[in-house]
Amino acid sequence: MHIYIMGICGTFMGSLALLARELGHRVSGCDQNTYPPMSTQLTNAGIDVREGYHPAHLQPVPDVVVIGNAMGRGNPMVEYVLDKGIPYVSGPQWLADQVLKDRWVLAVSGTHGKTTTTTMLAWILEQVGLCPGYLIGGVPKGFDSSARLGESAFFVIEADEYDSAFFDKRSKFVHYRPRTLIMNNLEFDHADIFRDLSDIQRQFHHLVRTVPGQGLVITPVDSPAIKETLRMGCWSEHQTFGLSGEAADLQAQMINEDGSIFEVLQQSRVAGRVAWSMTGRHNMLNGLAAILAAHHIGVQIKHAVEALCSFPGVKRRLELVMEANGVCVYDDFAHHPTAIELTLDGLRKKVGDAPIWAFIEPRSNTMKMGVHEKTLLASAALADKVFWANFGEYEWLDRQVADIGGKHQIITQVEQALEAVRGMNGPLHIVIMSNGGFGGLPAKMAVQVKGGLT
Repeated sequence: MHIYIMGICGTFMGSLALLARELGHRVSGCDQNTYPPMSTQLTNAGIDVREGYHPAHLQPVPDVVVIGNAMGRGNPMVEYVLDKGIPYVSGPQWLADQVLKDRWVLAVSGTHGKTTTTTMLAWILEQVGLCPGYLIGGVPKGFDSSARLGESAFFVIEADEYDSAFFDKRSKFVHYRPRTLIMNNLEFDHADIFRDLSDIQRQFHHLVRTVPGQGLVITPVDSPAIKETLRMGCWSEHQTFGLSGEAADLQAQMINEDGSIFEVLQQSRVAGRVAWSMTGRHNMLNGLAAILAAHHIGVQIKHAVEALCSFPGVKRRLELVMEANGVCVYDDFAHHPTAIELTLDGLRKKVGDAPIWAFIEPRSNTMKMGVHEKTLLASAALADKVFWANFGEYEWLDRQVADIGGKHQIITQVEQALEAVRGMNGPLHIVIMSNGGFGGLPAKMAVQVKGGLT
């Protein structure tokens, strides 16, 4: 079967393409913008990817077109599919029908940390020999790709609340029917499709409704928004995670201030110690959620803890891409003020008083709409200097930076970022934050640092 995927270079659709290819289908697709690491994965898998949404790409006519949720009416390829009566389906629906049916689905949802926690869970199951299938909305280290079918009944999936397609406005995750569900956290985001937090909570509750009675819902112990959601009804077992001192089923007790070493407590007894390369309170909690999910399918907690000690991380999650001459360059996906704050907090606790410079591209639809206008700049408080990329899109950002000034400044082109660090000496930690390509800045900055910041 020939499957054509519109929006193939998105993290979800690209992973779906890899699964379709593994099933033996001929897979091709298109996207408006392509950039690594997803474009590299697709090319290596032998998947034909073309630029732009041109109807001519659909010749010869495929058996089915999988339409990404970024596509809408007026898109020339969408119009062609509808006019010609070519079979089409949303990505989540195709996944549910062709991959997830008859699998034990372990789903990871939440505003932040989905990709990292999904990868942690897949890593644990892999290390204990379960060989799970998985679909991760990013590029995990330690695995060959961001998605695979696996060799067991278990399938780990990053469960996104974004809508499924222009013809199906339900959240993607409603299609997945998990038996094990992690709800990591819940904040207002995706202002382009949700009116407010209660609108998002309603979609999360639709997800909770799909978990069977013998399934498990895993949540943080201290999230008011999630507690409100569960008060709408929960018909499954419910377990919680949190920091030591909180009344949770599984707790983390920090040993190192940066979170790189912590003990896992079950019923106030030490079940194991995690010593890993990750940092930050948020990653400790992500790890606890993954341990509980693995335990639900029979993995002993001590074995899950041991597996996390070797967890290699995820690309673009505070990923160290260059270290030279006392200067470290990190690439990070942060897309929300809370994510920016937590990431910088973990790094600050790791590096102490060493200077941190943050280069941030506010690129998500929610940021573009100015929803986080009152909290965005404050989220970078722990950085010593903050450079906000504004490529002519955000008048509100210019106003905010002009009002605050000080360590904050606007850059309007990538070259200004490179010029800002030219001639600097270490120690210096440069964090580049964007959920897009940022004009190739991480790679360009790495090259400049390697050359001595000249």
